[in-house]
Amino acid sequence: MPAEIRIPLHALKRPSAQAADGLRLAALPPLSLYVHLPWCVRKCPYCDFNSHESSAELPEEAYCAALIADLEQALPSIWGRRVQTVFFGGGTPSLFSASSIDRLLAAFRARLNLAADAEITLEANPGTFEAQKFRDFRAAGVNRLSIGVQSLNDAHLLALGRIHDADEARRAIDIAQTNFDNVNLDLMYALPGQSAEQARNDLREAIAFGTSHLSAYQLTVEPNTVFYSRPPELPEHDAAAAMQEAAEEMLAAAGYEHYETSAFARPGRRCRHNLNYWQFGDYLGLGAGAHGKLSFPDRIERHARARQPREYMALAREGRSIVEQRTLTREDLPFEFMLNALRLNGGVPLALFGERTGLDAAVLEPALARAAAQGLLEHDWQNLRPTLRGQRFLNELVQLFLP
Repeated sequence: MPAEIRIPLHALKRPSAQAADGLRLAALPPLSLYVHLPWCVRKCPYCDFNSHESSAELPEEAYCAALIADLEQALPSIWGRRVQTVFFGGGTPSLFSASSIDRLLAAFRARLNLAADAEITLEANPGTFEAQKFRDFRAAGVNRLSIGVQSLNDAHLLALGRIHDADEARRAIDIAQTNFDNVNLDLMYALPGQSAEQARNDLREAIAFGTSHLSAYQLTVEPNTVFYSRPPELPEHDAAAAMQEAAEEMLAAAGYEHYETSAFARPGRRCRHNLNYWQFGDYLGLGAGAHGKLSFPDRIERHARARQPREYMALAREGRSIVEQRTLTREDLPFEFMLNALRLNGGVPLALFGERTGLDAAVLEPALARAAAQGLLEHDWQNLRPTLRGQRFLNELVQLFLP
């Protein structure tokens, strides 16, 4: 699953004239870099991300040049700020050659204040694994790998339209762990025709690999996907909820911390890039369809780049890759902050709201009171934390903070 956080398009398209008058940030938040590599061998029927099938040779050289040109245009907006994490998402970034990833990372190091210990993640699909290629990714500077396994059952992989089988997934995990000590596995549950025992079997096998991080997502049918136009038969709601609870219990018993809605990590191995999203940090998004959020002393802006790769490359060369941009209003900020922060099961310090939005926490009081009355949120004016009920009904909780 791509790590890029996405905000509803209606939020991006509202007029920027409604800027947050008088907003003042005492300090700018941590900064991350998200790089979108949009091509896949085949578009999965459940995927609503900006990915594009490519049967021809990828235009790697032209696309890398566009990304570097795009970054150079963006430099004045982030000048002097340290970049803590880099995430190559997609699409299938592992379709790109290691030399292209090396070229991009060299360009980033030359132009950015990239932290010496930066977490640099590359998403990879098992159908694209070659041992030497992944050794070269590591040599280029990638230090974290996120593998889209989704299932270790051939029938379910076929139903999901994946290009790999279970044995290829197992080999990919072995190659990954030979070259990387920080590996995430993406798994999905509540799949077409999946039983509770089959979901548990997937988890048992994934846990046995001992990777540092696991992500477990419930399959949901999204608009603008093949599954939306031709819905598969999925497990009932109660069965899916039981699979979620079983996953949480099994991963906890195996020593994984359930720190975010769908994320589980060994101690000290939480995904730093995603944590920056959930803590309302900043991120510059480069690439076709990439979104971003950048803070300034007097405002917070969101931006989105052209979605079609060909259009993006042309516009980036001309310095016009941003096609949507807006300044968040004072009314937007409570919802935008909570949309992210309440994904963290441990919550966040209340003071973080003021630090990241420039607003007084008193503006939250009516919504906090409603959330507490509904048993969705715990708060003591020092910390905000979703209850177990709030974690289960996260959409309902977040909506309480809508303007």
